[in-house]
Amino acid sequence: MFRSNHRVYYEHTDSGGVVYHSNYLNFMERCRCDWLEAIGHDVVSLEQNHQLQWVVKQADVIFHAPARLFDELTVSCEVLHVGKVKLEVQQAVYNGAELLCSARIKLATLNSTSFKLTAMPKALIEAMRKGEMGDEM
Repeated sequence: MFRSNHRVYYEHTDSGGVVYHSNYLNFMERCRCDWLEAIGHDVVSLEQNHQLQWVVKQADVIFHAPARLFDELTVSCEVLHVGKVKLEVQQAVYNGAELLCSARIKLATLNSTSFKLTAMPKALIEAMRKGEMGDEM
């Protein structure tokens, strides 16, 4: 399971200092980008070298508790399934040990020119499958 840390800033909150609901998805996306970079396949290189982009096809999100201004969050990403064009991950946002938000996210890869489904490079699939089904990455 991959983890990254993120701090809550004013821009992430509503007028009451509580993180606005859509920003949890932003924190999760940042974590996925950090994870891809950590396994050697950052999003910029994938786009430049393979014309590959990601699209979220489905996000099942559960909100458990609020994050607040200046909280230090830990966001996790666990691979559930890797296909040729599809990726399914389980993600969670924590403040310390408290679970704030969890989501099951399904993504697909597109060709950045045609916007049609395109297969991921084999090296990327192999790197992601090292963490599939909860194995350590």
